[in-house]
Amino acid sequence: MGNNKGRGLQANVLGTFDTVVMAIAGSAPAYSLAATTAVLVGAVGLASPAALLYCAIPMLGIALAFSYLSRIDTNAGASYSWVGRTLHPFLGFISGWALVISATIFMVAGSLPAGSMTLSLFDEGLADNTALSTLVGAAWFVAMLLVVLGGARLTVRAQLIMSGVELAILVLFAVGAVLHNDNARPFDWSWLGFSHFDGVSGFASGALIAAFYYWGWDVTSNLSEETKDSRRTTGLAGLIGVGIVFLLFEAFTIAVNVILSSQQIQENDANVLAVLGEEIWPGWGGKLLIVSVMLSTIATLETTLIQVTRSLFAMGRDHTMPSALGKVHRTWNTPYVAIIVVGTVALLMLVASNALGSVGDILENAIAAIGLQIAVYYGLAGLAVVVAYRKMLLKSPSNFLFGGLWPFLGALFMFWIFIESLSDLSNASIAIGIGGLAVGLVPMLWYWRQGSDYYRPASLDASDVVETEYIPDGYTAAEAERSRVHEGLPTDF
Repeated sequence: MGNNKGRGLQANVLGTFDTVVMAIAGSAPAYSLAATTAVLVGAVGLASPAALLYCAIPMLGIALAFSYLSRIDTNAGASYSWVGRTLHPFLGFISGWALVISATIFMVAGSLPAGSMTLSLFDEGLADNTALSTLVGAAWFVAMLLVVLGGARLTVRAQLIMSGVELAILVLFAVGAVLHNDNARPFDWSWLGFSHFDGVSGFASGALIAAFYYWGWDVTSNLSEETKDSRRTTGLAGLIGVGIVFLLFEAFTIAVNVILSSQQIQENDANVLAVLGEEIWPGWGGKLLIVSVMLSTIATLETTLIQVTRSLFAMGRDHTMPSALGKVHRTWNTPYVAIIVVGTVALLMLVASNALGSVGDILENAIAAIGLQIAVYYGLAGLAVVVAYRKMLLKSPSNFLFGGLWPFLGALFMFWIFIESLSDLSNASIAIGIGGLAVGLVPMLWYWRQGSDYYRPASLDASDVVETEYIPDGYTAAEAERSRVHEGLPTDF
């Protein structure tokens, strides 16, 4: 357990800027807006900006939890390792499993729009052809699989190009939306309040969808074994990523409320962003935003592949899943067995999902199911940090707020939306969400019986780690002493 460097993943490949780009790409701003805006508006109407705002506050608490935990345990499994060493190994395994299942489902849900968006650039009519969208989406997915197989450095280079173009287009249209004159309705501050929610259950269903918007920034923690000065970098990048995508999400959901009528939103459920682009910049706008969504979707397939394969790598290494998953390619330093297994499973599921119906139906059930699984592993991480830092929390107000209270309230929020939204979800979403988690009990109990060391963990206690001096990779003890690099608490955001 603990810091398992030297087992094959290539250390010090990613810098701070690379990691921030990965955090933003992980949340997939353009894809989330395109795929989820109609679902969110369907659930909460004009309260969409409020749902995103009130989910961002607890989400920052979870990002703080990841930041604090990555300071004391650098592990590609992230919450799988942290929760296992603080709360209980069974909960740790479920935490890792929730990420693996949600990411695998997402790769199906994400490949379809990647295909339909690509087709719509050439012919609007082709975009609704589920079989053809599946074929093109599968081609994009295989391309990203090969990039991820090629190593972290190649992955980041591809990501810089895709996310750079995507963000440039989004910022351009955010400015265009502000300058736009032809409005369906005037801006109203009440959109950021609670008055438009349909009671408590309405708020919870909106928050669950909003959690899906933000999900993915934590890819930085799964890359921690490959990041320079990762104890500081991974958590900080996650926080910056959440902040940037929050601003983009708010700008666009407010623009949708102002510029588009309710009818336009309903009629274009999987294509809201293209319609918005057409309104802001007739002729070219819709096409340009489709390009940004396509790039965003392909980029986030890449970060999701990283999350699931690094998590499975950590599980294989700990013998809580088949140990072959922990094997690393000699040349590329990537967990190639995990990548091939995930790729095969996701492609089979993608073909099978054709039987479920239209692109819109598949997306709606998948997004809700993933929301449940995200709530589980984010919530557990929020509790884990409080346990790991319990002896340190009263040493300063910032420790108490950032390392204790805020993550704890974030965890409670995640568990609350999980329970509250169950009554509103379709049977298909609940079956995918809860059933997917339940399947994880089989490997968990099997490898527990086999006696994996993961189930006898060294407990994770921040006071033990913080009080010892931290020597970064590449430093000798003497150099660390000269530069006074101590493992301090991250209160210097």
